[in-house]
Amino acid sequence: MDIITDKNQSDVDEYLPHERTVTVFGFLILSIAVALSAFQIWQGISSTISATYFRPIHLCWVLILIFLHYPLINNRKSSLYLAGRVIDLILCGLIVFAAYRMTIFDYNDINHLFYGLQLPDLVAGCSLIILLMEGCRRTVGWVMVLIAVLFLSYSAFGDMLPASFAIKSYTLQELIQFQIFSANGIFGSALGIAATTVFVLFGAFLEVTGAGKFFIDLAFSIAGKYRGGPAKAAVLASAGLGSISGSAIANTVTTGSITIPMMKKLGYKPEQAAGIEAAASTGGQIMPPIMGAGAFVMAQFTGVPYSEIMLASIAPAILYFFCTLLYVHLMACKLNLKAANRTEAVMSVMKEGAHHLIPLALITTLLMMAYSPLLVGVAGCAAILVTAALRKHSRIGLQKFIEGMKNGALMALPISAACGAAGIIVGVVGQTGIGLQFTQFVMDFSGGYLLIALGLISIVALVLGMGLPVTAAYIVLAVMAVPMLSDFGLSLLTAHLIVFWLSQTSNVTPPIALAAFAGAGVANANPMKSSVEAFKLAGGLFIIPIMMAYTNLVDSSAGAWSLTLSIVQTLTIIIAIAVSIEGYLLRVLATAERLLAFSTIPLILLNPFGAGFVGIIIIAGLILTQWRGKPQVT
Repeated sequence: MDIITDKNQSDVDEYLPHERTVTVFGFLILSIAVALSAFQIWQGISSTISATYFRPIHLCWVLILIFLHYPLINNRKSSLYLAGRVIDLILCGLIVFAAYRMTIFDYNDINHLFYGLQLPDLVAGCSLIILLMEGCRRTVGWVMVLIAVLFLSYSAFGDMLPASFAIKSYTLQELIQFQIFSANGIFGSALGIAATTVFVLFGAFLEVTGAGKFFIDLAFSIAGKYRGGPAKAAVLASAGLGSISGSAIANTVTTGSITIPMMKKLGYKPEQAAGIEAAASTGGQIMPPIMGAGAFVMAQFTGVPYSEIMLASIAPAILYFFCTLLYVHLMACKLNLKAANRTEAVMSVMKEGAHHLIPLALITTLLMMAYSPLLVGVAGCAAILVTAALRKHSRIGLQKFIEGMKNGALMALPISAACGAAGIIVGVVGQTGIGLQFTQFVMDFSGGYLLIALGLISIVALVLGMGLPVTAAYIVLAVMAVPMLSDFGLSLLTAHLIVFWLSQTSNVTPPIALAAFAGAGVANANPMKSSVEAFKLAGGLFIIPIMMAYTNLVDSSAGAWSLTLSIVQTLTIIIAIAVSIEGYLLRVLATAERLLAFSTIPLILLNPFGAGFVGIIIIAGLILTQWRGKPQVT
C-alpha cells in the first residue's frame, strides 16, 4: 500500500495533468496527519498544554488538514485544480495566522472586555469562524453550515424579529469575544471532547492490526449456525465492533462488506441485508464501553462520571440488540431461510484472536475507574499495538503503523469540525436564551403530555439528523430539549440519554438515512427501500427512549427490582410491536392474535389503573399458546 499518496487517490494518477502536485500534497497530508495523531498522544500522556490553548491548536491543525485532504476543486483533471490547490494553501496560511493570534492572546487581561479586541485579533476571530464553516462544508455538508449561520444571524439580528422571538442583538466584537476568545463558543465542551478523545485512532489501529476482522469472525462462529445466521452474526459483529469504533456509517461499510454478501447469498433481499446491517451498526454507537464522542460530551454536560453513563446504558443497549435480533429471526422464519452451511468453531476463532480482547478489557476497566478519556484512549492504542505484537499474524510493521496514525487523524476530521460548529450553536443558545423559548414552545404545544413532547423531540431529531452527524445533532438537541424534559420531572441523566438515543435515529430513518444508504451502496440495493427496512429493524431507537421516560430503565437509584420490572416491560413491548408488525411469533399469527398483541402496547406503556401487568400476562400467554400449538418452524 502506498502511504505517501492520499487515501482517496485514484490508481491512475500517473495519467493526470498534476501528478507532481498530487504527490506533494499526498506527502503533506501524510506528514501532518501523522503529526496530529502524535500530538494528540503526547498531550494525552503529558497534559502540558491547558485547554485554553490546546483546543484552538487542535482545531487549527484539523482545519489545515481538512483544506489539504478535501481540495476546493475535487476533479484532478480540471484545469482549475492547481488554482484550487493554491487557494487551499492560502487558507492554510490564514489558519496559521489565526492560531498564532490565539496562542499569544492574554486571557487574564480583561481589557478586551472593556475596550474591545485589537484589530489583528478581530480579523483572526472572523477568519476562523469563516474557515470553520468552510471546513464543515467540505467534511460534513451544507446543513451544518446553514444551521450555524442561522444561529449566528439570530444572535446578531435578533432585535429585528417579532416581539415573541426578539432578543438583544450582539455586535461583531461581542460575538467574536464570546465565540472565539472564551470557553463558551467554538472552544467549549463539545470541541473539548473531540480534541481530547483519541478513540478514533484506536479504531484505526483495530483495522490495521486485524482486530476488527476478529470480532466479525467471532460473531459468525457464534451465530452463523442458526437460522438466518449471517444476519444474526451481522448484528453481533456490529455490537462488538461498533461499541469500539463509535461510527455507524464506518461500521456499516466495514462489517457490511463481509456480512451483506453472505446475507444475500442465504436468501435475504438486498434491501433487507442493507437494512439489517445499518440497524445493527447504528446500535454500535449506544453500546458501551465506547458510545461515540456524544457520550463523552454527555459526561461533560451532566457532570455524571462516564462510568455511570456506561452502566446505565448496558441494559438499554442489550434490549436494542434483542429487538434487532428478534426482527432478524422473524424475518428468517417467514422467508424459511436456513443456517449457514459451514461456520468456524468459536474456540478456533478465539485461539487465533483472543489477544485482541485485552485492549477492550483494559479501556473498559480504565473508564470504570474514571480515568480521563484522552488517557484511556492513549492506553488503548498502546495496548492494541502491544497485544498485536504478541502474535505473528497480527504483528504490524512501520508502514502499517504509519497508515493507522494517518487514518486515525483523517477519520477525526469530520468529528472535530462538526463539534466546533456545534459549539457555535451551543454558545448562541446560552448567550441569547433561545433554549428557554424552545422549551416553552414544546411545553405549550404538547399540552403537558410527556408522550407528545417526546414525539416532537423525535421529529426535531430526525430533521437535525438529516444533515448533521450524530454527535452534533445530540449537542444541538441537548441544549434545547433537556431543560424541557427536566420540567416533566425526568432526571438529568435520563433526559440526556433519551436525547442521545433519539439523535441516532437519523442513521436509519427515511428520507435521509445515512447508515442505511451506506449499506445500500454495499448491497447494490435501492437506498430508500433499504432505509425503510432499517427503520423497522431499528425500532428500539424509538421504543426504548420512551420506556426510559416511563420506567426506571436507566435510573440506578431505583433498585434492582424496579430495574428488572422495567426491563420486563420494555422486553414485552418490543415483542408485542415486532409480532404485530411481522404477523409471526413461533408460527403465523391470526388477525385476532396480532390485534391482541398490539392492544398490549398502550396497556404496558401507560399502565392505566395499575393494569400494565395484564399486558405482560397477555404476551406471555400468547407465547405459551403458540409454543403448545407445535409451531411450524423455530
